[in-house]
Amino acid sequence: MKSCAITLLMGLVLLLQPLFLPAATPLLPGIAEREAERALGLKPDPAKGRELYRICIVCHSPEGWGSENGYYPQIAGQLYGVIIKQLADIRAGNRDNPTMFPFSMPGTLGGAQEMADVAAYIAALPMSPHNGRGPGHDLVLGERIYRDECAECHGEWGEGSAGDRIPLLRGQHYYYLKRQFRWIRNGKRRNADEKMVKQAQHFSGREISAVMDYISRIEPEPGRVVGPDWTNPDFPNYARHSMPGLMQHRLRRRPEVRPR
Repeated sequence: MKSCAITLLMGLVLLLQPLFLPAATPLLPGIAEREAERALGLKPDPAKGRELYRICIVCHSPEGWGSENGYYPQIAGQLYGVIIKQLADIRAGNRDNPTMFPFSMPGTLGGAQEMADVAAYIAALPMSPHNGRGPGHDLVLGERIYRDECAECHGEWGEGSAGDRIPLLRGQHYYYLKRQFRWIRNGKRRNADEKMVKQAQHFSGREISAVMDYISRIEPEPGRVVGPDWTNPDFPNYARHSMPGLMQHRLRRRPEVRPR
């Protein structure tokens, strides 16, 4: 009953979310950076984070795997500091995310301690073995572009950087990667690194598809992935079949890129 009530509440917030959204605001990086630093300086409590994660379930799923069509990203296994940074940026208005905005606000989620708690819980979740992947037609080009353009910051195998709060990319959904890259290029994702914004301008549509297809096939590191039928034991009674973004796991494995 409790999970059903939470689902109904979150659905109501989604329905009414335009009422909660602020007008467009200028970038306020100082506010976000200070809140992120406060959260990073605290000791997280994953047990409390588990309870806070109930706010996130309706979109990201109990497992944190998002949706294969990329409408919701896989957040399970994302770097702890990256999760905190993105939450802080959304709360400060530095990243436009109308769907997530009402769920991330202090009145719903809480303050810096709660940000740290829920980020620790999410970062520890195992990742899906079947994220949404691209068509696989242009992987040679995709690998070359990744090595030349992306690996310097995001790592040789899409592992990101905890110290620089650069997102982990491997295991992410193909369509989500494509959408976020286009948003970075056209300025919609306003908290993007300036170097990446400039870099993105020269990518053709074919190159975007190729490199995101390649990234989507880089497997997470061993030990971070579970079987396709795994369900989060922290939420055993959650009605997963009714979730709007629940991904449909595929029975057949597709070609993948394994770290060497």
